[in-house]
Amino acid sequence: MSQSATIDTVQQITTAVAGIVRGQTKTIRYLLAALISGGHVLLEDFPGTGKTTLAKALATSMGARFTRVQFTPDLLPSDIIGISVLCQQDHTFRFRPGPVFTNILLADEINRASPRTQSALLEAMAENQVTVDGVSHPLDALFFVIATQNPVEFRGTYPLPEAQMDRFAMQLTLGYLDPEEEVALLTERTRDKKLCGCGNGR
Repeated sequence: MSQSATIDTVQQITTAVAGIVRGQTKTIRYLLAALISGGHVLLEDFPGTGKTTLAKALATSMGARFTRVQFTPDLLPSDIIGISVLCQQDHTFRFRPGPVFTNILLADEINRASPRTQSALLEAMAENQVTVDGVSHPLDALFFVIATQNPVEFRGTYPLPEAQMDRFAMQLTLGYLDPEEEVALLTERTRDKKLCGCGNGR
C-alpha cells in the first residue's frame, strides 16, 4: 500500500471513529499511531469516559474482530490464552484458543487481575504468539491490545510490573468532554431518540 493510500485509510478510520466517540480526535490519532507502529495502548481514565466505546468503534471501522475481557482477581492465564482439552474420541489433547486470538483485544481493568494473569499477555504482546504446553500458537498479524485501568480505584488492584508497562507504546487518557461537546452529544442523542420513537412509553 502506498503512503498516500495509507494516509487516506487512516483519515477514513479517524473520521469514522470520531463520529462515534466525540471530542477525542487527538486521542484517536495517537491510538492509530500505536496500532500502525505495532505497539499497544494503556488507557488510564475514570469510568464512563468511553474507553470501551472507543475500542469497539476502532474495531468496527476497520472491520476487525473485537474481544473484551473483564479482568478480575479470579481470572486465570488459561482464561485469556486458551487451554489444551482432552478429546474423548481419540484421547488426544487439542488446543482451545482463548479470547486473545482476535484482532483488537480490550483488557478491561487489567490491574484487577493477579500479576500471574497479567503476565499471560506478555508473550502475546511482544511476540504475537502464545505458548501452551510447550507448543507455540501464532496470533493474527493484526493484534492490538487496548488495556484500561482506573487511576483512582487502587483497592484490590495489582500495579502493572515494568516488564508489562514496556509492552505499551503509549499511555493515554480520554478525559471528559468539553461543555460544548457534551451539549452537542446530548442534543444529538435526544434528537435520535425522538426520531426512532424511543422513550415515548411504547
